[in-house]
Amino acid sequence: MSDPGPWFYAWSGEAERVDAFTAALSALADPKYRKELTIHSVLRPGEMWRRDISVEEIITLARANFDSGTQVFAVCGVELPSGGRTAFYFDCYGDAFTQRYPTCGPLEGRGDEDDIYGKRLDVVFPPGGRSIVAEAAIHTILVQTDTEDVLLRLCTPEESKRVTTGALSAGDWHAPVELSGTYHAFAREIARDIALSWIHLYDGDVVNCTAGLSLEALAARVDAAPRGSRVGVAPDVQRRNHHLGLDAEARNVRDQRPPRPDLARKGPRAILPTDAELTREQVLAVLETAPTTLIEALEAAALPDDEWRNIEPLALELIDAHKAGAPTLEVQTNTGHHIRFIEQHAPYHVRRLPNGGILLATHPYRTLWQLWADALLLLGIRT
Repeated sequence: MSDPGPWFYAWSGEAERVDAFTAALSALADPKYRKELTIHSVLRPGEMWRRDISVEEIITLARANFDSGTQVFAVCGVELPSGGRTAFYFDCYGDAFTQRYPTCGPLEGRGDEDDIYGKRLDVVFPPGGRSIVAEAAIHTILVQTDTEDVLLRLCTPEESKRVTTGALSAGDWHAPVELSGTYHAFAREIARDIALSWIHLYDGDVVNCTAGLSLEALAARVDAAPRGSRVGVAPDVQRRNHHLGLDAEARNVRDQRPPRPDLARKGPRAILPTDAELTREQVLAVLETAPTTLIEALEAAALPDDEWRNIEPLALELIDAHKAGAPTLEVQTNTGHHIRFIEQHAPYHVRRLPNGGILLATHPYRTLWQLWADALLLLGIRT
């Protein structure tokens, strides 16, 4: 597992990668905050380190020194739409580097968990006293706004398409349907989430290494599996983390560890009794479905439930009151009551983007699986 905190991933071809990195850095880094830069390479000795450096200087040095063996690592401050800010740790890797360390990049950034997830929050109390549900809804709205904003600034600054796909994770880049956010530069490739998930869960490939494959190549990989093959999908964050723990344990056992560094495990992931099942034939059906049909089904599946619709107006009213200067009190929003509401009711967002891309996202305490499961049920692909 990677360090705690929201992790933001993006895939771009090596020829355009440093341009994608510098454009994203320009969109993310706030000039008011101190920046640092480290550059080193697996192909040559030595390391460059600079402190108190401007974005323009980082861009110049990154362009001058980037090659296939390079890691460019920048630290900057990022202002968030919610009004907060976070330190942001941003890496850009060349292909030779990622071949040696397959779980890296090729572009990845991490924010501080406490800054983005906001475990303490200043809120306006509604008439009648404190509302745990309203606090959980306020937390959800702010966190989803911030995480989606950062992911889009990373993946599509200036509405460019240098980055073809990206993801929001609590750690490594795992099966997209078990993450809380994905981005695709071309909405017509929305089925990539399902195909990448299958290949990660069935063949074991690290997603960082397969994210750049064409949709046709992904379909061929799925089709190569025996008829009737199936994988287990974790239905929630807790069960996903349990699977990740089992994978980590297996890597420490000689006859269970993956045979190559670009594999997350040896063979298909074990299907646990609590998993949802996804078959080879269902994945192929998704890949054969018209993208517009898939997107419309996802939009229909994303309709919020009654509990969210009932509390959202009050949460938005209290957010506006806070902005207008109403008195607030600090509350803790990571209690069991808050988390359970978010896990069960945080909304799904299906956003068609101005650049022709698409974003699927929810709160990091949830995953995208239920959104996809409901969409495939509506289409008759799953029953």
